[in-house]
Amino acid sequence: MYVQDNATARQLLRSFMQFDRAEWHKRSIEGCKPSEIKVLLCIKRNVAPPTQEMKVSEISRLLHVTSPMVTQLLKRLEADGLVERHSDPSDRRTVGIKLTEKGDLIATKAAEAFFASLHGLIEYLGEEQSQQLAELLISVSTYFNGKEAALQHTYWSGSEEA
Repeated sequence: MYVQDNATARQLLRSFMQFDRAEWHKRSIEGCKPSEIKVLLCIKRNVAPPTQEMKVSEISRLLHVTSPMVTQLLKRLEADGLVERHSDPSDRRTVGIKLTEKGDLIATKAAEAFFASLHGLIEYLGEEQSQQLAELLISVSTYFNGKEAALQHTYWSGSEEA
């Protein structure tokens, strides 16, 4: 059965398309693009004392993007005075990234705006429906991630069993 033959599948498709168009998570803050905000928040949440720095590879791994992509984002953030890079004197190939005061302020504003948006959604839906939505979204993610993993396995193994 094809999507166009199933009313529930059509409704799901319309819902996903409307959700994507809403762009609720794609707002800029203080002139920062959403991808830059993700990097700032990643650094803010994951820095380790005493250095308060992260490596490009750590940011890349946590955001599930390539190191060259992170490096490009960091160049823009550094040019805007939001992050600083520090070379390790014992290993010049290793670079530590840390937020500046301005970067920390923008990351805090972004987190507050994001959680205010989520609190607004909880008020709109109510606690029970918000919990149901969270559980459903986890299930949707699990389903699609499992499908993707199966497709990748099929692709790399050359089998047709997905």
